Amino acid sequence: MPFPIHRLRRLRRTPALREFVRETRLTAKSLVAPLFVCPGSRVKQEIPAMPGNFRWSADLLVEECQAAYDLGVPGVILFGIPESKDHVGSGAYDNDGIVQRAVRALKKALPELVVICDVCLCEYTDHGHCGVLKNGEVINDESLELIAKTALSLAEAGADVVAPSDMMDGRVGRIRAALDDGGLTHVPILAYSAKYASAFYGPFREAAGSAPRSGDRKSYQMDPANQREAMREIVLDIDEGADIIMVKPALPCLDVLALARNKFDVPLAAYQVSGEFSMIVSAARMGWIDRELIMMESLLAIKRAGADLILTYFAKEAAPLLR
Repeated sequence: MPFPIHRLRRLRRTPALREFVRETRLTAKSLVAPLFVCPGSRVKQEIPAMPGNFRWSADLLVEECQAAYDLGVPGVILFGIPESKDHVGSGAYDNDGIVQRAVRALKKALPELVVICDVCLCEYTDHGHCGVLKNGEVINDESLELIAKTALSLAEAGADVVAPSDMMDGRVGRIRAALDDGGLTHVPILAYSAKYASAFYGPFREAAGSAPRSGDRKSYQMDPANQREAMREIVLDIDEGADIIMVKPALPCLDVLALARNKFDVPLAAYQVSGEFSMIVSAARMGWIDRELIMMESLLAIKRAGADLILTYFAKEAAPLLR
């Protein structure tokens, strides 16, 4: 019998010993803060469904990013809230669009900050879908041209990374071709490779005003029941030129994240989405859980499952605790 020779509690006895043999190490350098950019100046508008998160005008966005960077957050991902919307989401690829202006301001003020730009049409279309809509159906191949055009516009504005989230088939390859043809071979692609049609996105859709006006996104985002399909999506994105792959949402998909880590030797991101954030915040406000402890445990779980990067609305709050 191994007992009492093997006593696993020996290495749990003190904080120093636990730290000494810790397998997973979460650092602030792993965190990316999602931020929402809106028109105007000196605008800081709290998002009711995501307490402590705001819609920022570009001028105040720079200040917020500086504060986050000073706390140790190395990167942000930007989502735009345009002044107007249309059927083809033209605000997404407008070279003077809301996010393009914000990127230029950020790169001028904070050149060291990693600026990632979400690439999708849903925030810019009047129907709320992630591509071109015809007769109630999202048309894949026609959408690719606009998605690639969006990525190119954002990269030309100075984005360090472009991140397509639309889940159209073939969009990574089309974006890679557009970037390369535009002389932007150095700009990497972070692909939302395994993005599920999840109910955890609700607060985000309120924040960005991006909920579909009719139907849903189940015809292009993944079925939450499927794990093997996620591996196929990731293989295709890597083959098309993705530099980083992502699983979304994070906590409901830790099994997918862990499987991807075991199968693919590329940088791996996970998005702790709005619903995950809002559940923790709401339960903590009710006094049912300890906000800080649950925040850190959930981030650690995502890191333990294999994520190199974690997109999280807790980034600014968690970073000082990880120094």
